[in-house]
Amino acid sequence: MKNKEPKDWHDIINKVDRLLDRFETFLEMTSLPLCTDSSLFEQHIAFRWEKRMGKGFLQPIEHPHMFDLNDLVGVDGARDEIIRNTAQFVAGYPANNVLLWGERGTGKSSCIKGLLKPFSPKGLRLIEVQKGDLLHISDILRLVRETPWRFILFCDDLSFEEGEATYRELKAILEGSVEARPENVLLYATSNRRHLMPEPMNDNLGKEIHPEEAISEKLSLADRFGLTLSFYSFSQETYLAIVGHYAERLNLDISRGELRSEALRWALFKGQRSGRSARQFIDDLAGRLAMKGTSPLP
Repeated sequence: MKNKEPKDWHDIINKVDRLLDRFETFLEMTSLPLCTDSSLFEQHIAFRWEKRMGKGFLQPIEHPHMFDLNDLVGVDGARDEIIRNTAQFVAGYPANNVLLWGERGTGKSSCIKGLLKPFSPKGLRLIEVQKGDLLHISDILRLVRETPWRFILFCDDLSFEEGEATYRELKAILEGSVEARPENVLLYATSNRRHLMPEPMNDNLGKEIHPEEAISEKLSLADRFGLTLSFYSFSQETYLAIVGHYAERLNLDISRGELRSEALRWALFKGQRSGRSARQFIDDLAGRLAMKGTSPLP
């Protein structure tokens, strides 16, 4: 019996551990917010749609990225258009779903996140939604439909692969579903693809009897966005203007000539000229200058 005792205790401990794991899972399930108190929208301005144990809920973002739209250089036209559309929406007037497409790092996501700073005091709330969760968007709409706030559903980097059928579901959500979309909800999405779908050369080779119908099917999703804004690659002048803007804001102690040459060297190293690479260069430069004691940064 003494030889079996350690084994018996080991079995008991394992059973207790399994029971504790089940209890923790039960607590997680019962603690999920099955409904959303309207006071949640008074206390928070940004949310993320999350799922646990098969249940979806709005997770408040305690520290949202309050991007300043004035820091966007070289995309003035697109920035002004999305501000105008959002101002109409927040004021209770008709407005459109928005698709921002184009080169990576050109400020598409920042354009949307930057709307919080000017419009959240006027009742705008931002809900970040992953592409896969758009199929369950009706759950989100039920939570926000009867509230006095205005909601932008933000889907970053939205695109679909060949043969992926979920884009048809999204088409119905934007326009065409039996359920009416609430007037206080719009969808803003970013994508590297203009039409959200891959467009291979064989689409034009005439393998179908009516190839134009197949192409039209692919384009129909992007058509559901009433406002489509384009973001193109930056020229060298625009890239350097962005670098200069950030350098001036941080009051970096560096000559214009040196700033220019280092910025161009950084762009060559990164292989791209974009707003993102410009900001990364400035972060690197500011850190190096601070280490040398020639920058006002702490």
